[in-house]
Amino acid sequence: MTTCLVTGGAGFIGSHLSQRLLGSGHRVLIVDDLSTGRDDNLATFRDHPGLECVRGSVEDPQLVAELVDRADVVYHLAAAVGVALIARQPIQTIERNIFPTKLILERLGLRASRGEAVPCFIASTSEVYGKNPKEVWCEEDDLVFGATTKPRWSYGVSKAIDEFLALAFHQQLGVPVVIGRFFNVVGPRQTGAYGMVLPRFVEAALAGRPLVVHDDGRQVRCFAHVDDVVEGVVRLIETPAAAGRVYNIGSDQPVSILELAQRVIARVNPQATIEFQSYSAAYDESFEDIRRRVPDLTRVRSAIGYRTTRGLDEIIDSVAAALRR
Repeated sequence: MTTCLVTGGAGFIGSHLSQRLLGSGHRVLIVDDLSTGRDDNLATFRDHPGLECVRGSVEDPQLVAELVDRADVVYHLAAAVGVALIARQPIQTIERNIFPTKLILERLGLRASRGEAVPCFIASTSEVYGKNPKEVWCEEDDLVFGATTKPRWSYGVSKAIDEFLALAFHQQLGVPVVIGRFFNVVGPRQTGAYGMVLPRFVEAALAGRPLVVHDDGRQVRCFAHVDDVVEGVVRLIETPAAAGRVYNIGSDQPVSILELAQRVIARVNPQATIEFQSYSAAYDESFEDIRRRVPDLTRVRSAIGYRTTRGLDEIIDSVAAALRR
């Protein structure tokens, strides 16, 4: 059996990835400090004989060295989470996104120098594109960030540094790294506590509260079910030719945030209403948003035949069912 290290494995995506790997017969070693991850996310498979959970921080060099040395494959998902958290804690965002990635890559580089090429998936984000004005973003497009006086951009910049580091370790030391840029991954176990829009809308509709839409609601996003995204991650890391490249992962079916709110109301609670809130009221005066975020999925489709299997209505239903439970 292969031992898979999943950093941030008690988080939303990390827990689904861990469950998928266990289901494929792998041993899974989770490390999570539970700062944003939740032990409840592991409830359905906590007793699996192939699972080992370590509560600790990937900012601990000794712990990282020990765990990476035990792994046959590394999935690095631990990071600062959500726009709300980023707006409140920019220092933590920068440090938690860059330093652990450097520690992991350095240990993998050491193993590579000994002839041990350990595949590694680095989770990145569509935030790295910043406010690039293109209608659809592909992996070779320019990254366009705002001013350093706008803390909102610190997340995308720090994840871009992660990408540069990963590609440098691949080029110089031969570490077989794959980078995945996630676009609005949603599904059961996701919380709205850190600003994630779909669970926030569904929670409000179930509670009979107004759905709060920021700005005018015309921002465009694409939502992919976590199961489809996790399948793409696993298949990329199992494809040797994917190493050393960056891949958009998500859905390419755009929807406005206002339309998303309307569809949640229609499927979850037709009596619910919508309220609009300015960005300054939701975050602060310095906040800037991205109006349109749509990925070009040509590269990932070519590499692994990636496709999404669930439409938006089915995704909304799955999130609502999980929150009702």
